[in-house]
Amino acid sequence: MSAKVAFIGLGVMGFPMAGHLKAKGYDVTVYNRTGPKAQEWVKKHGGKTAATPAAASKGQDFVFLMVGNDKDVMEVAAGEQGVLATMEKGSILIDHTTASADCARKVFEIARERSVAFIDAPVSGGQAGAENGKLTVMCGGEAGPFEQAKPVMDSYGRAVTLLGPAGAGQLTKMVNQICIAGLVQALSEGINFAEKAGLDAELVLDVISKGAAQSWQMENRGKTMHARKFDFGFAVDWMRKDLGICLEESKRNGAKLPVTQTVLGYYDEISKSGGNRYDTSSLIKRL
Repeated sequence: MSAKVAFIGLGVMGFPMAGHLKAKGYDVTVYNRTGPKAQEWVKKHGGKTAATPAAASKGQDFVFLMVGNDKDVMEVAAGEQGVLATMEKGSILIDHTTASADCARKVFEIARERSVAFIDAPVSGGQAGAENGKLTVMCGGEAGPFEQAKPVMDSYGRAVTLLGPAGAGQLTKMVNQICIAGLVQALSEGINFAEKAGLDAELVLDVISKGAAQSWQMENRGKTMHARKFDFGFAVDWMRKDLGICLEESKRNGAKLPVTQTVLGYYDEISKSGGNRYDTSSLIKRL
């Protein structure tokens, strides 16, 4: 008998992720804040909808969250109509939202009081990774529940890894976003320099991507940045949220993030000029 799962949050990431669970044979119930999106998902994939997160999670083996921010996580997890109001002892709550490590630790403790396991499991790979089932999933929590949940997360994850106790997944996602911010800014400057120097930027990218400058961002976003195409799913305003979380955490742990701080300012500029829904590769636009 296949496991019963609920998926809460059907945005650009959650919609295809929940679809992969249904395709793998899991019994899936979905909830979305805007009901028509949940109905659209059921029309495409089958499964069931529920009127509230609490109703969706009742009787489920695994409950997945993919919502907006810390406030959303706390409301959907621990609010009056949150999933923990109805989750049964021994079930597992997995949060794929990119949130703070502090939020993850709080939900872990609330869940533990109710004999429910919790895993913070932010993802990397963007909309394309979600649609293709090729996400990197960074997990924090206890080993036993992780081993139970990993085969389910493998439905859409190419690399699903436990990195430490509650909060470790979120901290690892922060490292991921810090590295991306610096890479995209450097790539923007390099492409802009090539353009100003009168070089064939696409040919330059072909050449240097075979050497030490190679990166995922260069391979997947370099030529589209040169073409000023920025419609790839992970919006500037989401990156601003993520980098803000990184900077808040750095105040607690003492890490120095001068480049991250600067790049966040650049994303602020893009957002204020109307590019808040552009892809993160739009850093080149301000140059």
